[in-house]
Amino acid sequence: MIKFPNAKINLGLNIIAKRPDGYHNLETIFYPINIKDALEVVPSQTGGDKLHITGIEVDGPTENNLIMKALRLIKRQYMIPDLDVYLHKQIPFGAGLGGGSADAAVMLLMLNELFTLKIPEDKLIAMASGIGADCAFFIKNQPVFASGIGNVFEETPLSLKGYHCVLVKPDIHVSTPEAYSLVKPAQPEMPLKEVIGLPIGEWQKLLINDFEPSVFAKYPQIGKIKEQMLHEGAVYASMSGSGSSVFGIFKEIPEWLPTFDNCYIWKGAL
Repeated sequence: MIKFPNAKINLGLNIIAKRPDGYHNLETIFYPINIKDALEVVPSQTGGDKLHITGIEVDGPTENNLIMKALRLIKRQYMIPDLDVYLHKQIPFGAGLGGGSADAAVMLLMLNELFTLKIPEDKLIAMASGIGADCAFFIKNQPVFASGIGNVFEETPLSLKGYHCVLVKPDIHVSTPEAYSLVKPAQPEMPLKEVIGLPIGEWQKLLINDFEPSVFAKYPQIGKIKEQMLHEGAVYASMSGSGSSVFGIFKEIPEWLPTFDNCYIWKGAL
């Protein structure tokens, strides 16, 4: 069986408060986009579970990959055979796009379907939440308003159908713990739910990513990419998550874009 996990972007990201457990309460919109990995599972040929990765190089040992965590989670509760897992990585990591979480969530969905485990959706969501805060989003894979630590979801009617996205990811890794350490939590001037209800042309000054000031100060190239998106006519541009990718939303894909040296670039419909 093969499936194609997709990425997400963050529309706005407000860091509301630091929690006693050291995490932060936040609010954001998770919105799926069509940058996709390919994930395949087949019966093991040699015994044992193995993950084989091609495409973009992924840091760290394969046993620590979230895909394998999802597989072990299923195997603790259900009898399934050993598997060879093949991941062709196309979603950049360290980019604020949720690629690892998407892979793990789709692994849960695949195993549930392939072996007819009949795990209800609410249990799959709970299992995914145990793997990572945003992992559960990819079970339903629909736009949501996220709060808590990014693990409490409310459906939103937001649709960007008809718009196009240009996403640029420079060869920069932003440390998420460091990014959080540099943010001062605060209530936004205007709640995100209100901002997102405004016409998209009014978003730029109101739909804020709280990570941007400190990240742009340390990595000016990321801020420059956002400026270039707006210069080329994006109706809205922002960094996704804690970075380092930047996306622009356009009514039409520009015929000409600046040369983004040493960057991953994706263009597509929303």
